[in-house]
Amino acid sequence: MALWMETGSEPSTEKERADLDAIAALKESAAIELKEKGNQYVKMGKKHYTDAIDCYTRAINQKVLSDSENSLIFANRAHVNLLLGNYRRALMDADEAIKLHPSNAKAIYRAAKASLSLNLLAEAKSYCEQCLELDPENEELKKLSRQVDLQIFEHEQREAQVSKAVAEAKDIMSAIENRGLKIGKAMFRELIGLKKPVLDKNNILHWPVLFLYPEVMSSDFIDDFCETDTFSAHLDLISIYVLFVTSLDIKHVF
Repeated sequence: MALWMETGSEPSTEKERADLDAIAALKESAAIELKEKGNQYVKMGKKHYTDAIDCYTRAINQKVLSDSENSLIFANRAHVNLLLGNYRRALMDADEAIKLHPSNAKAIYRAAKASLSLNLLAEAKSYCEQCLELDPENEELKKLSRQVDLQIFEHEQREAQVSKAVAEAKDIMSAIENRGLKIGKAMFRELIGLKKPVLDKNNILHWPVLFLYPEVMSSDFIDDFCETDTFSAHLDLISIYVLFVTSLDIKHVF
C-alpha cells in the first residue's frame, strides 16, 4: 500500500498514486494551517511567541510547501526570534528564507536587524543595501540603514582612537628606552590621578612630577614637566606662587 512504500520507490498503480497525492494534499493543508496558526499566536502577544515558533517549525517540517511559501515561514520565524531576542537564530532563519527566495525583502530586512543586534556591521550594511534595491521607499528600512551607518561610523572612530593611543604608547616607550630610563612602580595615584608622560611633536618627553614635603605634610604637582626643564626653575615658580598666595592672605586679614 502507498502509505508504507519504501523511500525512493515509485507508485506502480493508480491507487498508489492517488494515495500519495492525497497524503501530499493533507500535509500541504496541515502546513498551511500551521502557518496561519503561527501567525495568530504572534498577534496574541509575547506569551504565545514560543507557540508561534513551534507552529512555524512544524509547518516547515512537512516538506510539502513551495520554496516561496517556506521562505515566508522562515521569515516569520525570524521575526518572532527577533522579538524574543534570539538574534543568532533569527539571522539563521532569515538567511534560510533568502536562500529559498532571494527577493524576499522582509527576510533581508530581518537579516539586517539581526546582524545589527549581533554587531555584525558589515553584514548588516550589505543586507540593507540589498533590501533597499528591492524596496527603496521603505521608511523603516531607511531608518535601519541610518542606524547601521551610525554604528559603523562610531566603530571606526573607536578603532581610530584605539590605534592612535596604541601608537602614542609605543612611541613613548621607545623614547623612554632610547633615553635609557627605567620606570618604577606607579605611586601616589591619589595625588596625580591618571596623568601619564607624553611625547610632543619634537620628540620631547613631558612628565607629571610630584614634589613631596614630608616635614610639612604637603605636596606640589606639576602635570607638565618638560625633560628639558630644570628642577630649580619649577621650584622658583612654586616659591613665587606661595609668596603671592601668602601676601593675599595677609592683605585679607588686615
